[in-house]
Amino acid sequence: MFLTISTTGTPDQPATDLGFLLHKHPGKAQQFSTSHGTAHVLYPEADDERCTAALLLEVDPVALVRRGRAASRHGRGGAPDAALAQYVNDRPYAASSLLAVAIGSVFSSAVKGQCAARPELPGRTLPLRIAVPALPARGGAELVQRLFAPLGWTVTATPVALDERFPEWGASRYVSLVLQGEQRLSDALRHLYVLLPVLDDAKHYWVAPDEVDKLLRLGEGWLTGHPEQGLITSRYLARRRSLTRDALDRLALARLAEADDTRAEELDNAVDESADTDERPVPLAVRRRAAITDALRRAGAARVLDLGCGQGQLVGDLLKDPRFTEIVGLDVSMRALQEASRRLRTERMTERQAARVTLLQGSLAYTDRRLTGYDAAVLSEVIEHVDPPRLPALEHAVFGAARPATVVVTTPNAEYNVRWETLPAGHVRHHDHRFEWNRKEFRDWAARVAERHGYDVAFEPIGPDDPEVGPPTQMAVFRKHSTATTAPTPTAKQAKTA
Repeated sequence: MFLTISTTGTPDQPATDLGFLLHKHPGKAQQFSTSHGTAHVLYPEADDERCTAALLLEVDPVALVRRGRAASRHGRGGAPDAALAQYVNDRPYAASSLLAVAIGSVFSSAVKGQCAARPELPGRTLPLRIAVPALPARGGAELVQRLFAPLGWTVTATPVALDERFPEWGASRYVSLVLQGEQRLSDALRHLYVLLPVLDDAKHYWVAPDEVDKLLRLGEGWLTGHPEQGLITSRYLARRRSLTRDALDRLALARLAEADDTRAEELDNAVDESADTDERPVPLAVRRRAAITDALRRAGAARVLDLGCGQGQLVGDLLKDPRFTEIVGLDVSMRALQEASRRLRTERMTERQAARVTLLQGSLAYTDRRLTGYDAAVLSEVIEHVDPPRLPALEHAVFGAARPATVVVTTPNAEYNVRWETLPAGHVRHHDHRFEWNRKEFRDWAARVAERHGYDVAFEPIGPDDPEVGPPTQMAVFRKHSTATTAPTPTAKQAKTA
């Protein structure tokens, strides 16, 4: 099982920087023990102009069978298989989940995008050439193209003949793969880690629920928008339906933070055409955050949840007001949270200021004990990104489990879309919106939620309130009935430090 990674250099950036990124010195060959054999790392060439790192994995097929039997005895696999194919197969030679695991183990720092010696290197894009001489591809060279090309790779997938002496037999299910492109090394390794077992359509180990977290972590930044997302998710999770459903639900929520926001930003930055032209126009996004902040002040909230916080704009506004003593931003996307941390400059905050803000990763499709006990929660432009069948889960997580005293929900008013000249007729404002409600639909939904969970609800317009089609954004403010009580629970910071 063999893989090579090559790059070229410039006078300012020598190719041997690849050794720093991989944490493996080009001047020596190294070997590492893995659970399924021995991995060797060596550099066939290494100078300032060109550097190639090779990963050779020697697999012990007998050890694989023994571990498979042990897993079966402990209920982690199927029935033991004593067939000859368990001992004589392509596992020592063809790239598969075995090679993916070796990449994750031997090049773990590079996969994570870490380089202690040269911390600036992981963020650079490199001219990479990756070669995998023998890759099983259940779907052929055409599927290889469909998986790698959308990620920015130039793909050469050459089918391997069943037998070169008998060309009439046709091609085997294997291809010789070459990928070329400008990529960060960490992104390239993550692509390989996920897509090698997808192409093989098999895994050598039992797929447990924690594989969903691994897939989302390794796929962050590229899987949410991949045209073959469903196939990748299903195959990576060994076609386990419950795990695939879970992963796809969480990916759908992640699209909120990672999708292309060009049109949404254009509409959010639109101005009130009736405003005085001598005054500086106020973008809709700014008006929305101001309306939310005002609603939280009227509610007397001090400890606030921003659910689906994205890049932290609302969190930043709340931090400017000292009456908000604790602000928690939650998002399913770690990349969005990292951007929020950068925007808020959390690393430069004073100790007192830093104590007021917490950024958490989590999904609103599930209840989360870290979110209980707060004065208020905000769902700003979030619900329209959730598939309608999943809305009851979000409702239960927020109104049924977390149960803050006040919940503020904003969402687009579909009726107002006719006022956007740049929005084609019949289109939603953002390609990731699963729906956009008119005023009656939003009010009916909010009324049902309020009645079901013991809240009162009032509605307010945000932006110019057009006499015919209403405002561009509609807001519902839910207040829990005074008779409703909940048991005291730890705050997010208490839970984090417990």
